[in-house]
Amino acid sequence: MIVLGIETSCDETGLALYDSKPWERGEPAYLGILGQALHSQIEMHQDYGGVVPELASRDHIRRVIPLLNKTLSEAQCSLEHIDAIAYTQGPGLAGALLVGSAFANALAVSLDKPLIGVHHLEGHLLSPLLADASQKRPEFPFIALLVSGGHTQLMLVKGIGQYELLGETFDDAAGEAFDKTAKLLGLDYPGGAALSKLAEGGKPGRFELPRPMLHSGDLDFSFSGLKTAVLNQVRKAEACSALDEQFCNDIAYAFVESLVEVLSQKAMSALDMTGCRDLVLAGGVGANRQLRAALTRMTQEKGLAVHYPPLQLCTDNGVMIAFAGALRLLLDHTSPPNLFGGFDVKPRWELNSQG
Repeated sequence: MIVLGIETSCDETGLALYDSKPWERGEPAYLGILGQALHSQIEMHQDYGGVVPELASRDHIRRVIPLLNKTLSEAQCSLEHIDAIAYTQGPGLAGALLVGSAFANALAVSLDKPLIGVHHLEGHLLSPLLADASQKRPEFPFIALLVSGGHTQLMLVKGIGQYELLGETFDDAAGEAFDKTAKLLGLDYPGGAALSKLAEGGKPGRFELPRPMLHSGDLDFSFSGLKTAVLNQVRKAEACSALDEQFCNDIAYAFVESLVEVLSQKAMSALDMTGCRDLVLAGGVGANRQLRAALTRMTQEKGLAVHYPPLQLCTDNGVMIAFAGALRLLLDHTSPPNLFGGFDVKPRWELNSQG
């Protein structure tokens, strides 16, 4: 079964073709990736310091057909080879989601193929299964730490479509905290990766930032206070003309150290509470080197395993949607194209609410 995946939830337009045969045969799942194409709108939104929803929607419209043609060419396939179509149904920006939904519905009707709406976070959550053969596949049940610009959650994954929310952020997501802190230090949007790079040149011990909710006794998060603590230090430095390169490096180090400690300790607590032996890290912040290093060290010390998606699949992409759609379709979670009742996108959609 060859599935076309379409991702348009925010500011990346991603399309991919995935063949389910390797998965069904028990072979490495990544072997099913036939072709993919991705366009990021980061450069377009930088002048505004964040994603402008209307501009994002318009750009998805411009990009989706050329990216489909590029994907088909890479896979050496035609439209007739497609067996099913998966698209990001939510959560995300309503207008951006509608572009992908409308395109997916149109293709499904014209090709008379099954259609399935995929939860964006499910795509991220399952993407570590696409790691190469050097990594052992996580076994159900496992704990998923989902960290991105819009979400920070700990999820108990019992199987495909069987998700239990264990904890989430009360305010800023980890990715938001990265980007907002980067902006305080004068870095361009999105600043998460640049902030992590600054932290590599920082010295430990100069700043002691809070570890929000580290000892709360639950698995929830809060990062707005951490961002405020950085703001206070920046204002003090500005007042005495001490906002130099070393200050930026040192405060970035302290910020990353604090955030990584909270995320990793909570993830380990989730493993302890559930008895799971596998941890999956997914989402855009899942590419962060400091976080990966901390989780690798902590799981190894306890004889547990941590699994990461390929770096190129940490950001939003069509591969994860095609893959999640393929797994769902193998469970027969299909839906007919909705011709007259709208396209039923879900800008707000809890992952644990869908089976």
